[in-house]
Amino acid sequence: MIALIRYQFTVLLLSQRYLAPLLLFLGLVAVLTSSDTGPLPATYATVSGAMLLCATWLTMALAGLEDPAHRSIVVVSARSHLRVLLATVGTALMGCLLLTAGDLLLRLMFGPRTPHLPDLILEVEAQLTCAFTGVAIGLVCSRLVFRRQGNALALALLLLLAALVGKGISPVNIMFTRLLNTSSSTEVLASTSLQLAVAAVLLTAAMAIAQAIAVRKG
Repeated sequence: MIALIRYQFTVLLLSQRYLAPLLLFLGLVAVLTSSDTGPLPATYATVSGAMLLCATWLTMALAGLEDPAHRSIVVVSARSHLRVLLATVGTALMGCLLLTAGDLLLRLMFGPRTPHLPDLILEVEAQLTCAFTGVAIGLVCSRLVFRRQGNALALALLLLLAALVGKGISPVNIMFTRLLNTSSSTEVLASTSLQLAVAAVLLTAAMAIAQAIAVRKG
C-alpha cells in the first residue's frame, strides 16, 4: 500500500495537476488569515469551504491521471482494484492533511490572533470534515465512475452546491451553520466531531460505489 501511495504521489507531482487546487487553497487561506477580525469558528468555516473544493478537485485529478489501459496495468500489478482505490483515497487525504498543516502554520505565523488549543482542534476537525466530504464527491464524480468528464464535472458542481447550501442534508452544511453562529470553539467541538464521523461514513459509501463500478468496468 505504501508503494502504491508513493507511486500515486509521484505521478501527481509529475503531472502538476495539484498546482491549481494548491494555489487556490493557499491563496484563500492567506487572505482570510491576514484580514481575520471576526470570530475564529466563522473563519474556520470559510477556510474549510476552500478545503471542500480543493479535496474534490484533487481527488478527481488523481483518479483521472491514468487512462483505462494504464490503470488496468496498475491494478494487475497491485493484484486488487480495492488496493488501487485505497491508494487513491489515501493519497488524496494525505494531500488534504498537508494543506491543513499549511493552513495551521500560516495562521500561527501571520494570523492577527493566537489560537488556543480548542481553536486548533476545531480547525482540524472542520478541515477533515470537508476533506472527507470532498474526497467522497471527487470519487463518485471521477473517471472511475464516469467516462464523460463533462457529466462528471456537472454532477460534482451540483453535489458541492448541495453540500454547502443544502440545509441539513450534509455534514458540511450542518457544521457551517453551527460554526457561523457561535463565537466559542469549545461549544461546537463535540458537534463538529459528530459531523466528522458522518463525513467518514459518506466517504466509505463513496468508496464502495466507486469500487463496484470500477470492478464492473473491468
